[in-house]
Amino acid sequence: MQCPKCKQYMKAIVYEGIEVNRCTNCYGLWFDSFEQEDLKKLSGAEVIDIADVDIGRKQNLKTEIRCPVDHVEMIQETDRQQAHIQFERCPECQGVYFDSGEFRDYKNFTIGEFFRYYFRKGD
Repeated sequence: MQCPKCKQYMKAIVYEGIEVNRCTNCYGLWFDSFEQEDLKKLSGAEVIDIADVDIGRKQNLKTEIRCPVDHVEMIQETDRQQAHIQFERCPECQGVYFDSGEFRDYKNFTIGEFFRYYFRKGD
């Protein structure tokens, strides 16, 4: 599989029986449909994100990317509970791409984010 951002090789890695793909160059992560949600629930799963935040920030600026599975243009989305996290989703296969550091941040849902999310929802 080729990374949708930097076009380098993505290597399959497995955590607790769930296989994802991590770019060997920019360390971005590809999740098949809803795997990121399954991994978010697993203790210690953040180890799959080897988090080079500087590379992730640079890669996050690339917004016109194609799905490595279907080759259709991906849609940029913002996490509903953590509005500072932006990722790309394939409209066909529902696969998701997180830049380096984003999954670690996604998994770390803080108490402050909890309150911001629930107070905003009441508006």
